[in-house]
Amino acid sequence: MDPRYPIGKLEIPAAVTPALRQSAIQTIAETPAKFRAAVKGLNDAQLDTPYRDGGWTVRQVVHHVPDSHMNAYIRFKLALTESSPTIKPYDEAQWAQLADSRSTPIEVSLALLDSLHLRWVELLRSFKAEDFARKLIHPEHGEKNVDWLLFVYAWHGPHHTAHITELRKRNNW
Repeated sequence: MDPRYPIGKLEIPAAVTPALRQSAIQTIAETPAKFRAAVKGLNDAQLDTPYRDGGWTVRQVVHHVPDSHMNAYIRFKLALTESSPTIKPYDEAQWAQLADSRSTPIEVSLALLDSLHLRWVELLRSFKAEDFARKLIHPEHGEKNVDWLLFVYAWHGPHHTAHITELRKRNNW
């Protein structure tokens, strides 16, 4: 298993159905609780352990997920309210090196993730079928639609949760 991709690389379904969308939304809804469970009971030394050689520490991963998901939430709103907006990428590796990602207590980001996902899932559950076809431009990936964005983030939370749970298994934590 590649420790960078403990649940496998992102795969967007070739044919998207309403059931697949609902499953993806449910995954996003469940992410905060599963993420919180993954880090439960870890001490500072464990939180400051990289999940793999050359990877971020658990603490950096915990802060990365709400950083990423805040960007995602905004991207969804832009796609719903503008015509083919160009979304802004960010340098996640540099964000992970900032002081708040390296030293803030994880509860701050866990609480942020809880609140953010409540709003985000409320928004996602309000979508009409045609909303998923709305276009956006990602400077690194080209023209995409909201379905693509949905499946990216339905994968993203479990991907990082597994970074932590796999580290815990390897280290018998």
